[in-house]
Amino acid sequence: MTNQSKRKTLLAALGGNALIRSGQAGTAEEQFENLRVPLSQIADLSREYNIIITHGNGPQVGNLLLQQECCDAVPRLPLEILVAQTQGQIGYMIESTLDSELMKLGIDSTPLVTLITYVVCDQSDPAFKNPSKPIGPVFTETEASALPYPTKETSKGRRRVVVSPEPVTIVEKLEIKKLIGTGFIVICCGGGGIPVIREERAFSGVDAVIDKDLVSAKLCEEVDVDIFVIASDVTHVALDYGTPDQINLDRLTVADAERYLKEDRFPAGSMGPKVEAAVRFIKTCRDKRAVITSIEHIADAVRDDFGTQFVAT
Repeated sequence: MTNQSKRKTLLAALGGNALIRSGQAGTAEEQFENLRVPLSQIADLSREYNIIITHGNGPQVGNLLLQQECCDAVPRLPLEILVAQTQGQIGYMIESTLDSELMKLGIDSTPLVTLITYVVCDQSDPAFKNPSKPIGPVFTETEASALPYPTKETSKGRRRVVVSPEPVTIVEKLEIKKLIGTGFIVICCGGGGIPVIREERAFSGVDAVIDKDLVSAKLCEEVDVDIFVIASDVTHVALDYGTPDQINLDRLTVADAERYLKEDRFPAGSMGPKVEAAVRFIKTCRDKRAVITSIEHIADAVRDDFGTQFVAT
């Protein structure tokens, strides 16, 4: 095996569309098939790089919440347990698909591991006073009035909202660094990680959702990642997206990105957190690379500077 310490480390953050495409029902068969697109590229890139994979879990954890709302025969589980369930579920799907893609390339000695991952957040974070992240099923006004948690009107209807605090640190960062250093491909921080707060020497799970791209940026910092790829459903970050005046951005400086974020050119519900994550990584690790592109162009982004490349200046 190649000396891992001499190889650069690549972190690929897969969006929800890596598993469930727009308009799909989200069957297991669809999700496995969709995963082949990014994972075939990542398998090939593993010849050159140490690999870390993070992923979203929006549709999956939403489905678990919907199942809970539809069944009173068994006790309902708290959100942090559901996030842990999706980490195992999606980790299995990524591992098995990636293993098949590696074998197709004749790479049959690379070990894979899915790590159940905690992410510490600060109990004094202002987000805890303002639940704003919609999750789970849609309720009628009458149903919402009887629920034991806050709800909010969204574009889909009235939904439960939870807090979305800042990630402070990834609890398993040392384990992740050791694993990639010994040749493992590591799948971790699924769904933004299991949100926990410190209580003296112990951790306590909280009903929260941490943005998976911001968690990925924090992990990049903590385990010394060289290339941070955020894979979405568009090839480039764009100004005036979806209009006749749309401009795809091939290169984006930290200063320009921060200005566009301040001007709300990248809405919070779409590209905003991804741009913020890329900016945080470049500001912390100025000699490293960050790029946002589509699921189909991960390898192009790494090898050919495709997509939106973020630079310090």
